[in-house]
Amino acid sequence: MTAALAAPATRRSSRSRLTALLLLAGAVLAVLAGGASPAAAHSTLVRAVPADSSVIKTAPDRITLTFSETVGLSAGSLRVLSPESLRVDEGPVRHAPGTADTAEVRLADKLPEGTYTVGWRVVSADGHPISGAFTFSLGRPSFSTDVPAADSPDGIAASRLYDAVRYVAYGGLALLIGVTLFVAACWPAGAGLRPLRRLLTAGWATLTAATALLLLLRGPYESGGSLASVFDPSLLEGTITGRTGLALGGRLVLLAAAGVALRKYGARLGDAPGAGVRTAGALTAVALALTWAAAEHASAGIQVSLAIPVSVLHLLAMAVWLGGLAALAVALYRAPAGSEVPAPAVARFSRLAFASVVVLVVTGLYQSWRQVGSLDALSTTDYGRLLTLKASAVVLVLTVASFSRQLTARLLQLQPAWTAHDSAPEVVPEAALEAVPETARRRVAETVPAGPPPADVPSDAATPASVEAETEAAVPVEADAGAVADTEQTPAAPADPAPEPASHRRSLRRSVAFEAVLGVLVLAITTLLTGTEPSRAAVRNAAMAAEAHAPTARMVMVPFDTGIANGSGKVQITFAPARVGDNTVEALVYGADGGILSVPEVRLTLTHREQQIGPLDAELVDRDGYWAADRLRLALPGAWTMALTVRLTDIDQVTVHQDVTVRPAPDL
Repeated sequence: MTAALAAPATRRSSRSRLTALLLLAGAVLAVLAGGASPAAAHSTLVRAVPADSSVIKTAPDRITLTFSETVGLSAGSLRVLSPESLRVDEGPVRHAPGTADTAEVRLADKLPEGTYTVGWRVVSADGHPISGAFTFSLGRPSFSTDVPAADSPDGIAASRLYDAVRYVAYGGLALLIGVTLFVAACWPAGAGLRPLRRLLTAGWATLTAATALLLLLRGPYESGGSLASVFDPSLLEGTITGRTGLALGGRLVLLAAAGVALRKYGARLGDAPGAGVRTAGALTAVALALTWAAAEHASAGIQVSLAIPVSVLHLLAMAVWLGGLAALAVALYRAPAGSEVPAPAVARFSRLAFASVVVLVVTGLYQSWRQVGSLDALSTTDYGRLLTLKASAVVLVLTVASFSRQLTARLLQLQPAWTAHDSAPEVVPEAALEAVPETARRRVAETVPAGPPPADVPSDAATPASVEAETEAAVPVEADAGAVADTEQTPAAPADPAPEPASHRRSLRRSVAFEAVLGVLVLAITTLLTGTEPSRAAVRNAAMAAEAHAPTARMVMVPFDTGIANGSGKVQITFAPARVGDNTVEALVYGADGGILSVPEVRLTLTHREQQIGPLDAELVDRDGYWAADRLRLALPGAWTMALTVRLTDIDQVTVHQDVTVRPAPDL
């Protein structure tokens, strides 16, 4: 009776602990989702015409923006506001002829003087939107030159919701693939277990619903619109025809096919489905993972042809490990009495999880090298810091998993003794029943037949303890006094210590549940990584942005001394833009007292010693106080040696040498 009451109580306690752990996992995910900022830029603006903060005299006929990589455009990718905050852009936003990284839009005629604001929002090659704004002035700046925020509150809300749904989609994929493989490969008998069937259905339904939401939210996510625009036909049309929209649509088709297959074969996953069904299931899993890899980080950057299959393997290994871990946790906590997951099934999953972790480590190392690029970037970029956090979480999960493996090994050692102790009832000989009254003997005979037990003894057959209790209740103490005396005089032989698998199972439940919670943390960090600018791209974009905002001229101070009284000073030489191609040169001579000095002649030649080019004469011309050349063409980047000759009188002159660095032409 006590055992009968304790079993439901134990199950209720297990359910409560599982619910608490799932709530904790959800809280971890919610915290990470709430703290996530909109996706960081995976491309960067490297050039704008007109330039940011520039003041121009002639009204431009168009705005042109050049980015560091291919970008996707929509109807609202470029917006130009006049000084009165009126739209002055006309016509569609399109790529410049022959380019995929340059966006342009035509402007209206007869633009008034003042400061104009350009707001832009494009989609990077890996599917993440980036945005920004800048100003330029026509004629003279306006009184107010405030640049509006690149993202509106409504757009930020849509972006955050999109990111949160992406987390949910990853979780659904893990459950769909992990639970299916756990049942098919580790515990076929669990296919009929209701909690596992519900978990599998929940994974499919979650992924399907999340994919449909992502398809609707993609338009506002890309354009920065409000949530109310999810059903805007123009946005939806643009989403469906884009690369990410095609991937999401293909995912929905695959999920529809998977839903039909689960309805047909779901209850028979453990019945060794045919090779055709197994192959179709494996191909569906690969195709589902491909819908992520083909539209995110793996689809942009270096070695795309290798990065996409590596990303697919990484995602599948994650789903098998974390989804299978969730299935094992539910099986350990929610399996009804008499249907507990056996130790061999746990051991099979342990081996499968180990193989998945090996794949995760190998593919993760490649992805880390591809996305990070250097050890310094691990601590200096957001992506590197998140990757370090993920690696730490994975190490923690593996540490907990090692305890689970030890408990599983112990259960396997106890399995033979446990099975014999729990399922093989002792034989009650006929002689032992002779002293039992007829009524009790009939009840005992109905429960435990005399002689050897049949091979198909049911698991709920009466145990020896129940037979002894029945016998004691039916036989008076006086009738068996002799037997009692014999028992008192003859000490009983010490019984073998009974194995205690139940305590190991409880420990295994707790260990696996803790693994599952940490797995949710790993999954959340992984999702954050997919929305964060890779370190290699961040370093490259920072360098390009610095180059784009670098000074457009280079100044060199060259001292000279002719050896006569008041015959020393310095020459300030300015190259603009100090890049490969045409440059302007200005030379201003200062005397020993620091004042501007007028001299009869200044000559300047440049030689590229490494390539043996030159000397090239700058052909400086006196401009009434300074010397200048409007066009000096330099063909190569690197160090050029200047030979500067300053003549103070008809006979007093000096030639000095100094190097100047010429930058490469911008890669536009």
